[in-house]
Amino acid sequence: MDAQQAAALLARAPLFADLEQSELLGLGALARRRAYGKGEYIFHEGDPGDALFVLMDGRVKVVTTSEDGDEMILATLQPPDVFGELALIDGGPRSASIQTLEPTTALTLTRATLLDLISRQPQVSEVLLRTLGRLVRRMIAQAGDLVFLDLHGRVAKLLLRLIEDPAGPGRKPLSLDLGMTQSDLAAMVGGSRQSVNQILHLFERRGYLRLEGHKLIVKDLEALRRRAGSPVQDVLRTRTLREPTD
Repeated sequence: MDAQQAAALLARAPLFADLEQSELLGLGALARRRAYGKGEYIFHEGDPGDALFVLMDGRVKVVTTSEDGDEMILATLQPPDVFGELALIDGGPRSASIQTLEPTTALTLTRATLLDLISRQPQVSEVLLRTLGRLVRRMIAQAGDLVFLDLHGRVAKLLLRLIEDPAGPGRKPLSLDLGMTQSDLAAMVGGSRQSVNQILHLFERRGYLRLEGHKLIVKDLEALRRRAGSPVQDVLRTRTLREPTD
């Protein structure tokens, strides 16, 4: 990949979108293209944080793992998402692992290159801070969901987030190609694969959605939104329906 092609990709990422073409070309000349197979780790939690990544194609999941080996997926990313930016702030180790969901390619820029860019282009640091602010807000929201929502609500809210994500595929806002296993979905909501499977089929029976293999089609968006907003205590009223539990 030449500098011009790399610059065109970097221009799509919000972190670099406001840079002049000459600056983008300079970054493009320093960027390195990396290719990964499906299921490959790009880096592991605890690795040195020495580079930032810009997704060219494919999708990845952001994963954190407990000492017992239990996995929780914090987010899924797709082009032109950026990851690894936290290391730009503190120079510390990776706070989570990144694993590919499908064959993936990415551009990498070293921390030294980006610190030099920030020193010359202060607006980049402003965008970086906004990006990190959104990350913190999302983590706080996820922590709140684990406390205040039952598993059914967390599954509904996750599906809505995946469908309505402005960075996601917008051609069919009421359909979603999951492109991941139900174990991945379970790891994103803190449940078991079996429970998530039961909940998806319950939502299907209630007319919220329709399942077609890995594809999910929402039939009643408002009902799904209401279910995503149901606090744990409201679920006590529906226990007689014998919904699967955590």
